[in-house]
Amino acid sequence: MEYNYDSYQFELTSSNEVYSVLDRIKAVAKKHILIHIASYLHNTVLVHNLENELQKSFVEIDIFKIPNTKNAPTEVSMFTYNDDFIHHFPNDALHISSALLHDQLKHVKELDIHLSESKRELIRRFFTDSLTQLPNHYQLRNALQENEDRSFIIIHIDNFKIINDFYGFIVGDYLLEKLTVTIKALLKEGTTLYKTSGADFAILLEEKLDFYILESFLHDFSSNFKNLKYNYLDNDIYLDVTLASSSSSTQNDIFSKVSYALQYAKSMRLAFWIYEDQMQFRQAYENNLKISTKIRNAIENSGIVPYFQPIISNKTGKITKYECLSRLIDADQNIIAPNQFLPITKTIKVYNQVTKTIIEKSFEVFENHLSQFSINLSIDDIMNEEIYHYIINKLQNSNASSRVIFELLESEHIEDYQKVSQFITEVRRYGAKIAIDDFGSGFSNFSYLSKIRVDFLKIDGSLIQDIDTDMNAEIVVETIVSFAKRLGIQTIAEYVHSSTVLAKVKSIGIDYSQGFYIDEPQPKFIEDPKSFE
Repeated sequence: MEYNYDSYQFELTSSNEVYSVLDRIKAVAKKHILIHIASYLHNTVLVHNLENELQKSFVEIDIFKIPNTKNAPTEVSMFTYNDDFIHHFPNDALHISSALLHDQLKHVKELDIHLSESKRELIRRFFTDSLTQLPNHYQLRNALQENEDRSFIIIHIDNFKIINDFYGFIVGDYLLEKLTVTIKALLKEGTTLYKTSGADFAILLEEKLDFYILESFLHDFSSNFKNLKYNYLDNDIYLDVTLASSSSSTQNDIFSKVSYALQYAKSMRLAFWIYEDQMQFRQAYENNLKISTKIRNAIENSGIVPYFQPIISNKTGKITKYECLSRLIDADQNIIAPNQFLPITKTIKVYNQVTKTIIEKSFEVFENHLSQFSINLSIDDIMNEEIYHYIINKLQNSNASSRVIFELLESEHIEDYQKVSQFITEVRRYGAKIAIDDFGSGFSNFSYLSKIRVDFLKIDGSLIQDIDTDMNAEIVVETIVSFAKRLGIQTIAEYVHSSTVLAKVKSIGIDYSQGFYIDEPQPKFIEDPKSFE
């Protein structure tokens, strides 16, 4: 079969020639372009720049990188054609590439290679990582299908993206090649190493290990990656590595199982983790998907609402303020607590909508009510320009601005104190106040207070719940109260769940109390409260 296309050959010896070659390609290009870049190394600046400029200059372009002999110049084979040529093949660049290679082999006598060899090379490249020359994830899948009785382990570089972004892709590729050598040296004969994705390697052991033997293996193996560093141009670069595997009774969904174990290990900052059947990852994923759907439906149908928990004055026993707590009401009128849905709102990128909804509805309820009310904000909320400006606009246009208290989580790490201070200064202009929530749950409490000016400290429930029986908790709380009084900051006890705890926090001198003994969060605030004098 004769094909209606044009072909051209170009050679480059340095990246300075990229733009001149690009101009020559533009001058002869038809609608569709297929490029073969033949280079001994594919991670050079020349190849990288050439590929980037081609992709920016042409919409209908497919680029394949193929190996070349050492010390040979970088060679570019260009095939250009119109729509009638594509009709001979499936809509697949690889089919077109194979056809053009075949046609070229028939017409270029000096190429001493047969079609079968070309196909084998294409297949080899399809199943091989181009940088490390290790078998890739396609080979890994085939190997697991052929023999399920082997233990599968993921080796993940936690900080690879940061390193790649900071030092550049050439350094990133260098580190991947060095790590390949390191891992190979640790493996016994019969164990296969794979390169599966940008930051991931995988190994298949000769046999499937039971849980305790696998655990012992991962413990010893992971010790080789502690303080792992490589030197590049006199710079020591450390790699942080996490391992994951599975001891499941079946290999069904093995990739999902090991991926779940990896996520867990990273979230808990562990060196490794092994998936077990009782982890029930499928159920966790299913629950997350269900909650995601409920969140989206709730946003569309006004199902995100504030619940109000009263806060009493320990001097008068009367309710003086309310905390506005987010709740999700689903289609079946089930009430879902924030710890069950708020983390997922960040994953599905609707967190800002939920935050703004709680702010809007809370201000609406207290617009013409004399009580103070508090709204929880994360440090991320303050740093987020959209939320920041929404709050300022709300304060500018509300009668409740002087009665709102914004609660900031003490346990969240603050990196930009200037931004937080700017937020506090700005909201104070409208009479708003600031509270630190969960005070005592973090590690830098008092230095925190020295950097930002606040009105209230809400003492964490972990210190309050046993204060009537735990002398150490009482001493810590007394220290916090004394410190707060010297700074002119009022204190609020959280998690007051009994009369004895209430009596104790009053005796210590805490100004306000909040907890289930006083009242649970309710969809409407109490108009005629009982007294806790």
